Amino acid sequence: MSTTKRLSPLRVGLAAVVAVALLAAGYAGFDRWQSAQASETQQSWFAAYTDVTATPTFAFEDVKSTKGRNVMLSFVVADNDAACTPTWGSFYSLQGASDQLDLDRRIARLQQQHGEVGVSFGGLSNDELATTCTNSADLVDAYTTVVKRYDVSTVDYDVEGDDLTNHAAGERRAKAVAKLQEERRAAGHPLAVWLTLPAAPSGLTSDGTTAVAQFLKAGVDLAGVNAMTMDYGDGKGASQRMYSASVQTLQEVHRQLGVLYKRSGTPLTDGTLWHKIGATPMIGQNDVQDEVFTMADAKKLNTWATQRGLGRMSMWSLNRDTTCGTNYVNLSTVSNSCSGVDQDGVLFADVLGKGFSGGVVAAASDVTTAEPSATVQPTDDPSTSPYPVWSSDASYLEGTKIVWHRNVYEAKWWTSGDLPDDPVLSAYETPWQLVGPVLAGEKPVKQVTLPAGTYDAWSGTATYDTGDRVLFDGIPYQAKWWNTGNSPEASTSDPDGSPWVKLKDSEIKQILQDGS
Repeated sequence: MSTTKRLSPLRVGLAAVVAVALLAAGYAGFDRWQSAQASETQQSWFAAYTDVTATPTFAFEDVKSTKGRNVMLSFVVADNDAACTPTWGSFYSLQGASDQLDLDRRIARLQQQHGEVGVSFGGLSNDELATTCTNSADLVDAYTTVVKRYDVSTVDYDVEGDDLTNHAAGERRAKAVAKLQEERRAAGHPLAVWLTLPAAPSGLTSDGTTAVAQFLKAGVDLAGVNAMTMDYGDGKGASQRMYSASVQTLQEVHRQLGVLYKRSGTPLTDGTLWHKIGATPMIGQNDVQDEVFTMADAKKLNTWATQRGLGRMSMWSLNRDTTCGTNYVNLSTVSNSCSGVDQDGVLFADVLGKGFSGGVVAAASDVTTAEPSATVQPTDDPSTSPYPVWSSDASYLEGTKIVWHRNVYEAKWWTSGDLPDDPVLSAYETPWQLVGPVLAGEKPVKQVTLPAGTYDAWSGTATYDTGDRVLFDGIPYQAKWWNTGNSPEASTSDPDGSPWVKLKDSEIKQILQDGS
């Protein structure tokens, strides 16, 4: 997310990666921990980002709705000439924002109306403090200055672009935030910390998962990870709706977060993980021209998020939560002050914030602790499984479907011995893609066969050349090279060494269709 004086800059679309949706967990929220099962949690909350320095200045203190009363002020970044000095958008010092923007007074007015604020560090357009401030003590002091001045109990680190790929800065940030959080708790002013990261239907980038791991390793008690469900670029299917892409994104972040917490020595249950996840769509027209987050997308995402128990919902941005006027002609170009879609008098904040009744003031004194897993993996019954149950001894060709722990997986490439639900961070690390659960009443899928005579039946004494096709028990196979006496049946257990490859079901169906 960016801070600009006029139009938001184009965020580069995230690279396409085949999304994998393995069973696991993720949760966003700054919640209170009441039990090992997380059965009692702090209320989920909604707070929209507001761009403090954008032109025209947005009057966030002029509350238009209850849901617009909680605000994430953005962005605090490094001064261009003083590496460890916090500024608003690099345009105003903290005192300068008070003098020229009346920021402190406007925050006080919002609080008089029972509104709450959090502060977000970073954003896309400028340097987050840890990128330029290399002195650890000075960095902690810079963060502390902001937190104390605005007396916030919730901070958000929006780390993207060069700030995210700079892993050395990431380590400094994580250690400084851990120190800040420790000092605030010791002083009786606990601090909830959120990490906001770019995401796609394939989940967090490898730099994103590194950032989370750095925070956990440094000892930061993360309130949650907030996924930017926006600007997907090539990461989203051409015909995929923004709602669908957002759900897929959050499911993958949920899975990744579960892996990261387990690796850090703090395994969490699914419910707790969901409450540690936040979602931040860019309302209306996104920076990527073909991506528009509509009011219908907002309603569906809100319903899904409340059902899953996400801990936080945000949006970019409160400044833009209105229909553009008639003088704004090119709606496909992003405006800082309107959404680019006809809102028909409805606010995105009211739609996205429905059911998120908590406030920005977090239960920051509560500590994330490991939770014993009560998950018992279901037993797979071949008689009620549509595809063969996965075996560690078998080999599987690309496109092969199997069942494992009552879920259907499809092989993305040849594989043998790779657990379908192995807890990996990124899709490229596993040869399996989750298709979905085994449905009630399912039986083994009948093998698609061809009528006798479509091809000659395989013979152990015949000689076959490359490309020859045969039938073996009605199943068609094609020769990969010259062979004789090699049974096609062996191709299942040794697909690399066998001279035969079974035709895909789609190819068999096409042959049947062509012959009908």
